[in-house]
Amino acid sequence: MSVVAMKKIRICAMKKDRKEVLEYLQRRGVVEIDSDLHIEDVGEDTDTLSGFCRTDTARLKSQYRKRADTADKALEVLEQYVPEKKGFLAGLEGLGTASDEEMQSIIDKRHWFNRMAAGVIANSAKIDACEVEIARCRRNIEGLAPWMEMDIPINTESTKATRVFIGTLPPDTVADTYCGKIDALCPEIKDRYQITFVSQDKDQACIAAICHKSDGDKLENALRETGFVRIAFFSHRTPDGKVKKYNRKIRDNEKEREDILVKFRKYAAYRDTFKILSDYYRIRADKYEVLGSLMQSERTFIITGTCPENQVESIEKDLNSGFNLYFATEDYGKDEPMPVLLDNPRTFAAGEGVMSSYGLPSRTDIDPCAIMTVCYVVLFGMMLSDAAYGLIVFAVCFALLYKFPKMGQNIAKTLRLFMYCGISTMCWGVLFGGYFGDAVTVVARTFMGRDVTVPALWFTPLDQPMKMLVVSLAIGLVHLFLGLGIKGYQLARRHDWVAVISDVLSWYLLIIGLILMLMPTQMFYSITGISMEFSQTMIYASYVIAGLGALIIVFMSGREKKNPFLRVALGLYDLYNVTGWLSDILSYSRLLALGLATGVIAQVINQMGSMAGSGVFGMIVFVLVFIGGHALNMAINILGAYVHTCRLQYVEFFGKFYDGTGKPFKPFRNNTRYVVFGDKVISDNHKEDLVS
Repeated sequence: MSVVAMKKIRICAMKKDRKEVLEYLQRRGVVEIDSDLHIEDVGEDTDTLSGFCRTDTARLKSQYRKRADTADKALEVLEQYVPEKKGFLAGLEGLGTASDEEMQSIIDKRHWFNRMAAGVIANSAKIDACEVEIARCRRNIEGLAPWMEMDIPINTESTKATRVFIGTLPPDTVADTYCGKIDALCPEIKDRYQITFVSQDKDQACIAAICHKSDGDKLENALRETGFVRIAFFSHRTPDGKVKKYNRKIRDNEKEREDILVKFRKYAAYRDTFKILSDYYRIRADKYEVLGSLMQSERTFIITGTCPENQVESIEKDLNSGFNLYFATEDYGKDEPMPVLLDNPRTFAAGEGVMSSYGLPSRTDIDPCAIMTVCYVVLFGMMLSDAAYGLIVFAVCFALLYKFPKMGQNIAKTLRLFMYCGISTMCWGVLFGGYFGDAVTVVARTFMGRDVTVPALWFTPLDQPMKMLVVSLAIGLVHLFLGLGIKGYQLARRHDWVAVISDVLSWYLLIIGLILMLMPTQMFYSITGISMEFSQTMIYASYVIAGLGALIIVFMSGREKKNPFLRVALGLYDLYNVTGWLSDILSYSRLLALGLATGVIAQVINQMGSMAGSGVFGMIVFVLVFIGGHALNMAINILGAYVHTCRLQYVEFFGKFYDGTGKPFKPFRNNTRYVVFGDKVISDNHKEDLVS
């Protein structure tokens, strides 16, 4: 349970050294730089420091961010068109590595690679344009399909002596009787026009009509009255000629697209180069962002920040050995908020992800990670409570941790936590006799004709659910008392002994007294099946213990109020919180619910698998149902155990003592996305373009 002690640091150095100083701090990654420094915060004579100001680095920072984004976009394009061959678990491999010489070579040629990345993006835009054009041509070919039998140009509207109408009619038009309709509408042009039905389908009827120019207007009016619409295509080519032109365009665009894809396959060899380039520019952008927050004069600059106390001596020694500067440290004030960095042993650090999801400990809190991790593992195992499931979880997590030693720190912590949960699940499974539910019994009875049972080391929850409920509530009470005890410890560290008695001891007395009062009652016997008889002295003692706790709560909860009536009223209101304790304790009945759910579903799966009998077919069915059913059951209940265990930690346990309002420590470091950078490649050999 350790929160790293922090120190404020202040560095004043020559402006000519700021590049090297910043790069050193970024490389070490143990200093959080204060970006909100004001001159009056330095603690010196304001008039003496009046020449200090901040440098505007927005342009350069934006430039480097843009270059990093260009490299990222180039990688996305390559992944889209030339996917990198990755294993299913490639995401666990962690960041890549490269030799210092390779990285330095890429950085020295970065301008050439920038143009290459931009070229990848430009070619991607060309592919998009080709695909748009191909899709347009295919749509147009599809639209011209009904007109392929027409042998005149699409845009024909007239000849020297005739008018031509090319278009569509409603799909229910009957070709054999259509001319009769036109004759009825316009009898004066009967037998002086010709209408050809080019094609007809469920959507439309395609026609071409021709008449003498003198009859053109009359025929056009008649056509419109029957729903005629001119064709949407306009071309001097016939439909067949137009389709051939579209096909040529499709072939040309497909060839251009294929040529670009060939280039992309060559660019794929530079995938790692783009990754290094992206991270390099990302590091530089971060450096310029910090540079813009520093107070600088004509010849000097000031850095203030926070550093872990155990790193201060090393930082000071390195900086003083390399630069001519002033280095000072200062302790945080008693009530001053301090960035939080956790330092737990690897075993207990596994729970840091769960705790951080709720919030980091504030300066007045202790780090509950170790205690919370132990509680989390115990509760998770009790909810899943099947030895076979636990063995699978443990084996998978252990194998992944062993196979991918360079995986991200947060993922490694999560897998390590689940590995411990797997061990806990195995232990609870042995205690409760769960091995894929009752798989041993079902297999022996179905395929061997024998009754074989693996007995529970303690008891079987499905046979004794009330006993399981009592155990769940008892574990919940211990968990809650542990949280309350941590609150008392925090108050004792601040020497607030009145609060220890009023806010902690009083509740211990009240809850313990109420439990002692409940235990010899008939209600307790009906719930647990356990008969307990107390002596009269013990019964009176339980009344005294509960009463003393209640009195302390009533008269001390509102102790900050001077009005005695208001104090008692607040105390009575606080005493009502005993119902909250009851609610919290009952919340642990979910241990019973999820434990039974795992076992019941597992038994149902086993019974379903055995329904096909004992033959070869029955064995095949059993294996298929067994594997699929238990995989699904395990997945669902692992998720349920994770969610409900987090809920018990966040609401019931943390609710007793933990604020979680700590501000995380965010050091200035090499925040890379793809590659781990070494010490030798952060600087480049070119003149630094730091703004003055």
